[in-house]
Amino acid sequence: MLVRFDSNVAGEMLMFADVARRLLQAAGKECTARGVILAEQVPEIVARLRQAVAADRGSAPADEGDDDEAPQRVSLGQRAQPFIELLELTARKKDGFVLWEAPRDFDK
Repeated sequence: MLVRFDSNVAGEMLMFADVARRLLQAAGKECTARGVILAEQVPEIVARLRQAVAADRGSAPADEGDDDEAPQRVSLGQRAQPFIELLELTARKKDGFVLWEAPRDFDK
């Protein structure tokens, strides 16, 4: 399932529900079918996301060499950075906001 994030300032972003769930939970938001992040909420949410990224980086397993056959892990930081940028662009306008929409709640 896809979750669509739409900023009135910075455009649109699509994410798979599992990635959106991790980011929204780290941000302290519920994973409902629809939601909003207001510009005044962005600094706290970005701080929470960066804290989650740092914690994920600390718990990530070390690379075991250059095994071309091994699947590459996409870190939370790589997933979060475009979302953080969307939020920061949105926060530049006093009346900025990000809406998200999914076909249904995706908390599980």
